[in-house]
Amino acid sequence: MSDSKDYVPPKVWTWENQSGGKFTNINRPIAGATHEKELPVGKHPLQLYSLGTPNGVKVTVLLEELLALGHEGAEYDAFLINIGEGDQFSSGFVEVNPNSKIPALLDVSTDPHTRVFESGAIMVYLAEKFGELLPEEPSARAECMSWLFWQMGSAPYLGGGFGHFYAYAPEKFEYAINRFTMEVKRQLDVLDQNLSSRKYLCGDTYNISDIAVHSWYGSLVLRNVYEAAEFLDVASYKNVNRWANEIVERPAYKRGSRVNQAWGPKETQVPERHDASDIK
Repeated sequence: MSDSKDYVPPKVWTWENQSGGKFTNINRPIAGATHEKELPVGKHPLQLYSLGTPNGVKVTVLLEELLALGHEGAEYDAFLINIGEGDQFSSGFVEVNPNSKIPALLDVSTDPHTRVFESGAIMVYLAEKFGELLPEEPSARAECMSWLFWQMGSAPYLGGGFGHFYAYAPEKFEYAINRFTMEVKRQLDVLDQNLSSRKYLCGDTYNISDIAVHSWYGSLVLRNVYEAAEFLDVASYKNVNRWANEIVERPAYKRGSRVNQAWGPKETQVPERHDASDIK
């Protein structure tokens, strides 16, 4: 890596040696499959190909909420996609998600089968399919969608920006860390102010926006993500902490947050889910 003080960008960027960061082995500037491999298909209407990252957890928590509400059609098979080993670049996965990112959903109950990629799109698809956790009244729906898309636009600053430069980059760059820390703390303040007068993001009713935002920001304040809890002073965001703690007590959250987890204590891991009994 060149000294950042001496670095001058070339006229045309070319892909050469990687920086040595944590995700060097899976980063590349081109799309498409790297190897041939079909995806497995289970017995349920919904086939999920994912990993228990914040974006993956959104969908498994939502599916468990739908099942708790009595929707048998929300039964799903959750297959593990190991992004560290490049599973997302298999030919089968690329067919479901040409962007090679988890999660990806295949609804085999439709003819033809319906593929859905991008976590926000999957959440809206499922909420509309089952008529749950997405308000029907136009103003309430707009508020829900606004917070959902706030998360989709904000989380890259948290994960790809702050998390990358604070925890994963091979060197610590003060400018980058300061830039993204300021933005993450601004985002936490947005949430904290909103939740000062509301039980949930949109008011008194829990919906898909809470599930989506919690996967990133709830985890940030409760689980010391990036080992940055003290650095970000997350304890000072009292309303975010109250909201985050309430959500983790929901039975569906406790179930869904374990699906496709392949790290942490063995007794809490559920790498794949093909039946309700898989989550002890």
